[in-house]
Amino acid sequence: MSKYAFGKTVALDPAAAAQKVTEALSKEGFGVLTEIDVSATLKKKLGLDLPPYKILGACNPHLASQAIAAEPAIGALLPCNVVVRQDAEGHTRVEFMDPCAVLQLVDRPEVSTLAAEVRSRLERVMAAL
Repeated sequence: MSKYAFGKTVALDPAAAAQKVTEALSKEGFGVLTEIDVSATLKKKLGLDLPPYKILGACNPHLASQAIAAEPAIGALLPCNVVVRQDAEGHTRVEFMDPCAVLQLVDRPEVSTLAAEVRSRLERVMAAL
């Protein structure tokens, strides 16, 4: 897909996909700290009509605390964003930030290990959709 994200098309409308991904994240120890409705924001601020597009800020507190202990400034790279959007063909896409790609910026072995664990959990979330 890209160097920084992975995902898939799901047979759900965007609202149902956001609910399902939130439930699947919970089973892997993640909570959704933020939910940004990009479509609504761009409509309000710029008058643009866009298909549904939400960004969910997912965080696993246990893993995040380990990452912060290893590298206090790592908060600038957190949380793990999950995008739920409708593409140009009307399909719903769920896309996950690749923590391995993003956290390689830190260049610390313990952070790389955590990134691999987060990626594994996010892949299980994707598989559950």
